[in-house]
Amino acid sequence: MQDRRKFLKWSAAGAALLSLDRPALAAAVTRRQRPEAVRPLVVSTWDFGIPANAAAWEVLRSGGRALDAVEAGVKVPEADPQIQTIGLGGFPDRDGHVTLDACIMDEKGNAGSVGCLEHIVHAISVARRVMEKTPHVMLVGDGALQFALEQGFPRQHLLTPASEKAWRKWLQTSKYKPEINIENKAAGRKTAFSPLRLPGNRYNHDTIGMLALDAAGNLSGACTTSGLAYKMHGRVGDSPILGAGLFVDNEIGAATSTGVGEATMRICGTHTVVELMRQGHSPEEACRMTVERVVKKDPDYARSIQLGFLAINKQGEIGAWCLQKGFNYAVYSQQTPNRLIDGKSYF
Repeated sequence: MQDRRKFLKWSAAGAALLSLDRPALAAAVTRRQRPEAVRPLVVSTWDFGIPANAAAWEVLRSGGRALDAVEAGVKVPEADPQIQTIGLGGFPDRDGHVTLDACIMDEKGNAGSVGCLEHIVHAISVARRVMEKTPHVMLVGDGALQFALEQGFPRQHLLTPASEKAWRKWLQTSKYKPEINIENKAAGRKTAFSPLRLPGNRYNHDTIGMLALDAAGNLSGACTTSGLAYKMHGRVGDSPILGAGLFVDNEIGAATSTGVGEATMRICGTHTVVELMRQGHSPEEACRMTVERVVKKDPDYARSIQLGFLAINKQGEIGAWCLQKGFNYAVYSQQTPNRLIDGKSYF
């Protein structure tokens, strides 16, 4: 009699589970398996991510929105003339023009970006205005500048004396070849990556990508750069391209990339990372698998460049992977005070 009662009890429970559709059942199981989310949280690429994270954390710790946090965060390196790969003081293209690329994406899938933007320090804020004030996702070149000026952004000369001096020195040879993990003698330490041998700058790698998870559990991301130094005029990299330099899916996670943008553009790298997380892979696994895809397509090319991915998921798990040793990223949460972490590498 006791066995019969147990059988009826478990049969009823099984019937209740079967009455759920499969997606609902899978979601219920997943919710039971997942640990409590780590939030708020902000991560960003490279060592200039430390001061950028500090600005973003001021927004997050007071209950602010992830979108506001990532904009505030990346504006810090954009305004620092000593960082010669972002915003003010960025290295020019081969014709002497400082052109900026940026994009921003929120938890609802809204996005805005600018490409080849001149004369405006905070490209990320212009990208946000594109998202919020226009029916478009991207504005480029003269049109992006016209829009920025109409929105009240001040026009400013972005080529600083230091960057102009380096450009004029480059013009003597006009050599254009990426170099990986070169020694920055002026700073007295090795940098993670330089698109060229560029003496005298404190930071000589490239993009800042930032991802945030706020207290409400929402994700946003931002990405901004002045691009490869001495590039062809009009070149646009991955930073303003959704799915290449940045991608956010509030159900799953977010990813950003850094390094030679052409490599991630060819595989929609950050979208690939997020889709791999959707399939159940951790952020680190997803970044590693995406890097492996780059290597598989062209091993010799992959050995000659640097490319890295940084990702977080809805639970606040973090992962990163790059082609070459030397990539690092900054993390800030209540559990992890603002600090740098070395990313794992394929080579």
